[in-house]
Amino acid sequence: MSRRYAIYDVFTDTRLAGNPLAVVFDADGLDDGTMQRIAREFNLSETVFVKRPENPAHTARLRIFTPGRELPFAGHPTVGAAIAIAEAAEDVATQPRDLVSMLEENIGPVRCAVKLGVREAAFAEFDVPRKSARLEATFDRQALADAFSLKPGQVGFENHVPSLWSAGVAFVMIPVHDVAAAAAVEFDPTLWERCAPFAEGRLASAYLYCRGGVNHNARFHTRMFAPDMGISEDPATGAAVAALSGAIHFFDKLVDGHHPFLIEQGVEMGRPSSIHLHLDISGGAIARARIGGQAVRLAAGMLDL
Repeated sequence: MSRRYAIYDVFTDTRLAGNPLAVVFDADGLDDGTMQRIAREFNLSETVFVKRPENPAHTARLRIFTPGRELPFAGHPTVGAAIAIAEAAEDVATQPRDLVSMLEENIGPVRCAVKLGVREAAFAEFDVPRKSARLEATFDRQALADAFSLKPGQVGFENHVPSLWSAGVAFVMIPVHDVAAAAAVEFDPTLWERCAPFAEGRLASAYLYCRGGVNHNARFHTRMFAPDMGISEDPATGAAVAALSGAIHFFDKLVDGHHPFLIEQGVEMGRPSSIHLHLDISGGAIARARIGGQAVRLAAGMLDL
């Protein structure tokens, strides 16, 4: 049986930038092992499989795989799949469209709004399905610095210290002094495995962040490393931004109201990505978190499986 697939560059409006994603349509009938092998064959940070929804009122059921394992939730597959499904179903050549999709992921239903343009890249934004929560963990600053070839004094800024957060996927949030420190990082996966905590049954991934960015509009500059997922470095990580939302609120003590953030990632890889994070704070807590970005189709083809 032949199945359609497409490659999208996500969290960018430019082809060959952002985070590449494989979208496999008509994936009903593929078992877990086959989907994992297909993801390993594409060898992108994630491959998303589009199936018929379990609830007929929803748009689709998604299964998300890295080359190493399945994820319950991820940002760039959510944005990319929502746009790919909408573009496959809609004629966007003559006028823009605004659509709402309900995507079933292992974490639960994810509501996603899609804006399809005529001459510009499509944009999708989803409600983070699980609020970021801080997990118990302690860290050796010297060991963290060694894992990234940094000096201990480059780990942390202001009152931000290393911490463990999850909004469905666990990440160690590692604040670094500035963009120059982030650019100087040389990641050692062996040293990381010695100091990284296990969380939710898995070795946690690393998410480095600092204020500012190469893009003058960016509020934070980030990098992500996930050897447990089979990802040496990721150009854009929506699930990490979802987790980061908790750290931003906790350390920056955001006041009630609406707070927009532009987060850049992938700069050091030559695949700059722009991730939009919106936080609504009420009563001193995160009432709502949304993540969005653009995506463009790079290629399309058929899988003979």
